[in-house]
Amino acid sequence: MNEETVEVGDVLRVSCAFAPTRVVEVSDREVSVVWPWERIDPDSEVRWNGQYAVPRRQGSAESRLSLFQTEPAPWTLSAGESCGVGIPEQLVRVIDVGHGDPPHDVGWLPRPHTMLIVLPVDYEDPLGLTEGDTISVPSVAPVRFERVQQHPRLRY
Repeated sequence: MNEETVEVGDVLRVSCAFAPTRVVEVSDREVSVVWPWERIDPDSEVRWNGQYAVPRRQGSAESRLSLFQTEPAPWTLSAGESCGVGIPEQLVRVIDVGHGDPPHDVGWLPRPHTMLIVLPVDYEDPLGLTEGDTISVPSVAPVRFERVQQHPRLRY
């Protein structure tokens, strides 16, 4: 399966091996870590600082929606500490797919040509207002995803 065959409504199994990194900043809401994979795009109009923020509040909606997690848990971390960042294996539902030609200017390299917006399969969003999290393709991060359920096509 490749990202071009992924459609809104598909269920994916997603994971990413944890990589060592360092905590840069801690606030009440999030923990920022040095992103161990993609590098800053010097030609980008987006000024990315090379960091990634993980929600810090235990049990919050934000922490449930974030694909990437830290080990140990973000609410236990302090600035300057070492930790791991990755995606524990989980099932997600695709809520949007964006293809870019040219690839999306997001501030890092490689520039992704596909953005899969996902929510956990068990996340209730009756009004469809939640933005979800993003799987960027291509990505230097070793994100793995496979379709486990294809969205049923409408039949007339």
